[in-house]
Amino acid sequence: MMLRTFAFVLFGIIVSGSAAAQEAAMAVSQCQAIAYSLPGGQFASLSATEGLPVIRAQAEPQSDLADKETVEITYVGHSTYFIETPAGVGIATDYSGVYRPVRVPDVVTMNKAHSTHFTLAPDAGIEEVLPGWSDVPGEKAQHNVVVGDAYIRNVTTDIRSWDGAFEENGNSIFIFEIAGLCIGHLGHLHHELTDSHYAEIGRLDILMVPVDGGLTMGADSMSRVADRLRSSLILPMHRPSALDRFLGMLAGKFDIRYASEPIIRVSMRTLPKRPTILVPQGM
Repeated sequence: MMLRTFAFVLFGIIVSGSAAAQEAAMAVSQCQAIAYSLPGGQFASLSATEGLPVIRAQAEPQSDLADKETVEITYVGHSTYFIETPAGVGIATDYSGVYRPVRVPDVVTMNKAHSTHFTLAPDAGIEEVLPGWSDVPGEKAQHNVVVGDAYIRNVTTDIRSWDGAFEENGNSIFIFEIAGLCIGHLGHLHHELTDSHYAEIGRLDILMVPVDGGLTMGADSMSRVADRLRSSLILPMHRPSALDRFLGMLAGKFDIRYASEPIIRVSMRTLPKRPTILVPQGM
């Protein structure tokens, strides 16, 4: 089992362990520009009992270095992507158990807009189950978790019910910080993001975007979110029937490519120089 560790920082001081400290402190993120509008806060590098690996380019063969930098991403189905870290941690997004990766994930994230985005009976072999909502009315789901070489956090957004009303903080944008990459999964996003959301999210090198023509948001709204975040690599998901319209609205702003293999291998070194939408196999 991978060692789970929590690391928190408040005003530049690293704190770990106690529940009180976890509630009071703010998680460290290498991808955030500003978080929670904390006055006077100063971010430090992530520190944990078993910290994320430091890669020294001069000390290791180039092939070994490339292996330690490369993240593998596979589209499994609907809104489920399987992310495998250089250390072998497996993460499944919007996990419902319907679309299953090739192996049992170590970590799963979920959102509750529809049953295709969560399950109440996850496989017992999953180490960390991270719901994107809180069962306590008025509270936000808050995740700041380190599993192996992956740091996982979330930013909550609202979801729309069938009658048109909004449920506060019912969805989470999950952010995975792995091998220097900032990977974001928008979940079942139902509204455009505010400046506060963008500040909490910070930099995203890779963005997983639901495209469905209106079940989450219309293609025009979703394209504005994707354009504002300006990630290097955009991976669409959710409903293939709306893909062509989404691609058409972003043509000219982003290059458009189609994956030649089921597994997308990416690192900081291999990110496209121009923002690119990469359509995965199976989408």
